[in-house]
Amino acid sequence: MQKTQKNTALVWFRNDLRVQDNRVLNRAIIENNNVIALYCFDPRHYELSNFGFKKTEKYRAKFLIDTIKDLKANLKTLNIELFVYHKKPEHVIKTLVDAYAINSIYLQKEWTSEENLVLKKVKNTVESTLVFNEIYDQFLYHPEAINMQPSQIPQVFTNFRKKVEKHSNVWPVTVNHALEKTVITNNTIIPSLEDLGLESFKTHRNSAFPFSGGETAGLKRLDDYFFKTKKLAVYKKTRNGLLGLDYSSKFSPWLANGSISARTIYWKIKEFEQQFYKNDSTYWLIFELIWRDYFKYIALKHQNDIFKINGILKKDYDWTYDTELVNKWINGETPSPFVNANMIELKKTGWMSNRGRQNVASYFAKNLLLDWRIGAAYFESVLLDYDVHSNYGNWMYVAGVGNDPRDRKFNVSLQASRYDANNKFRTTWLQETLF
Repeated sequence: MQKTQKNTALVWFRNDLRVQDNRVLNRAIIENNNVIALYCFDPRHYELSNFGFKKTEKYRAKFLIDTIKDLKANLKTLNIELFVYHKKPEHVIKTLVDAYAINSIYLQKEWTSEENLVLKKVKNTVESTLVFNEIYDQFLYHPEAINMQPSQIPQVFTNFRKKVEKHSNVWPVTVNHALEKTVITNNTIIPSLEDLGLESFKTHRNSAFPFSGGETAGLKRLDDYFFKTKKLAVYKKTRNGLLGLDYSSKFSPWLANGSISARTIYWKIKEFEQQFYKNDSTYWLIFELIWRDYFKYIALKHQNDIFKINGILKKDYDWTYDTELVNKWINGETPSPFVNANMIELKKTGWMSNRGRQNVASYFAKNLLLDWRIGAAYFESVLLDYDVHSNYGNWMYVAGVGNDPRDRKFNVSLQASRYDANNKFRTTWLQETLF
């Protein structure tokens, strides 16, 4: 598209909260002379879900507030103003469109129902001539690069992985250039936790994730984990750890809200391999990024089935709903000390290891026989790194209604003896009081 003097665009940020390697932002800058940006703390994201949990609790909300502060500062370097509102997008966007003569909106393409419903409401408030540029930008392997339609996505991860590794390429990262400075009045304010109806808190002394939100912090973590400490080199050996900062990369919260891209991580791994060496650990982090892609493609293929009790396999189980059992699981009061330690860690910090998540989810669905969607909704509320596709994909997988052809049940006692042999993790968290 050729730039003209009248071109003013709006970039509507949702889960792509970064400046570097953001194809939505990049296209807006290339195609327009003037760009403004928007982020809405949608009040619906802080209301109770159907299962009685706030959709976003204090841990992820604080991480998000940090992220928006950082995004605002980083956009300033490109001469782009970020307008921030604690309002529904459909109540804000038309006002900005009218005030700044916006002729096009750029946004990351989403495909889950709540996001699509909000977008539909926004479109109903503006003129039909306004152009919406929806751009896929969540993936490691872009949909145009995988040589498969959504309907062709394999039901087994290994088949998907082999196909993309053999036939697809990861696109290069994009670079943005600053626009000419304009005089724009922006008096909007980033809300506090209290503004969102949440309580302030101090990071727990034993948190395995004490990091701040935002692109700057995410890139610093990447540099530290790869190039300063070289912990990437032992990732495969340590990734099932339970305590400490460096048993895993901890990139997932930044990936979840899009303050770092999967492509950025991939190409930094390749840089590490060129500078130092390539081994099982460098490959395994890419392997995990492919798993993340896979759950996104599964959601793209199956749409709202990922939220249904029978999952994408449409399998019937005798699920139950028992408030007392659910609360005992949440509060770390089950017969399993390993499950309890993980659940207390989650409630105190908003974080849980991958090994912990698999065990507590399996225990919830396979031992307690509770409706797995309740557990998924609780994770959605509390987890720092909640990502709709990975969260529901993993819960379906563990519950036996997703992409695991083996329908396994974790032996939590055996898992505890294997991964917490010295009892250090259980001791650390079981001595904590929840209130």
